[in-house]
Amino acid sequence: MTIGLTGGIASGKSTVAGMLADLGCVIVDGDLIAREVVARGTPGLAEVVAAFGPGILTREGELNRPALGAIVFPDAASRYR
Repeated sequence: MTIGLTGGIASGKSTVAGMLADLGCVIVDGDLIAREVVARGTPGLAEVVAAFGPGILTREGELNRPALGAIVFPDAASRYR
């Protein structure tokens, strides 16, 4: 059986996921995976930088999510890319 767990911010997803994990369920956390694929030094982050420029990086070379959000949220073409 596969179950998808969705909900808004602070709706209890992490709590329910923890309860399911305690019951032996395998948890695949999309938020965690999304952060891992753009972690510092990854090919994913290199692709994002190639698309949007080095201004979306912190001084430490990590993804600056607010800076990227300021670019993509107001622009449909940027979100698509």
